[in-house]
Amino acid sequence: MDKSPRLFVEAPLGAGQRVTLDRAQSHYLQNVMRKGEGDVLRLFNRGDGEWSARIASARKNGVEMACLSLLRPALLPPDIDYLFAPLKSARLDYVAQKACEMGVRRLRPILTQHTVAGRVNLERLQANVVEAAEQCELTSLPQVLEPLGFDKMIAGWQAGRRLIFCDEQAAGQPALAALQAIPPDTPLALLIGPEGGFSAGERAQLVKFPGVIVLPLGPRILRADTAAVAALALVQAVIGDWR
Repeated sequence: MDKSPRLFVEAPLGAGQRVTLDRAQSHYLQNVMRKGEGDVLRLFNRGDGEWSARIASARKNGVEMACLSLLRPALLPPDIDYLFAPLKSARLDYVAQKACEMGVRRLRPILTQHTVAGRVNLERLQANVVEAAEQCELTSLPQVLEPLGFDKMIAGWQAGRRLIFCDEQAAGQPALAALQAIPPDTPLALLIGPEGGFSAGERAQLVKFPGVIVLPLGPRILRADTAAVAALALVQAVIGDWR
């Protein structure tokens, strides 16, 4: 495995493309990694793949990179939206990192009646996704979307996207049969509720939702961050890119 530094950038990447790194990345390369003009590292963005790039100039006001060659094309994860009730800081960091590592296209906080964390720091959420993608050799990055209220989520549901609802009250039901019946390449959304669970009204709406897949996660109550990893593992193993 190539051990050269690897950075995510928002800029387009391509042969001969020049990319100016932001202040934090420039500081990291020059003062932490001790890299200078002529050194080669790796860049990736949301869809152009991973590129080797040479430091063309390294000044106090920023580092400019010159793209050399494509190392790996972008590999997009399955079309899975990860929808989750926000958690408090450290545990939300964990959830963002694990969802990115396990392969989702989008992350969106959903504000439910029992949501504990009322405010979501999207910059911090994005930073955790970037860190996970850099460290785990991903060649694309999931989108981090604005928080959405539960009722607005239901009202504005995207036609054709199947909803997988993780329901602790469904313990004892088979977990895999419904997943196995989903046609390949179906757009999916996996919904994990808050620590206090969905309200009775919210659960009633979810159970009646057209085409919903109720996914139990075993006989034990799981914390929300544990449920996220367990559910994503099931989905990826049965109908995702772990098959």
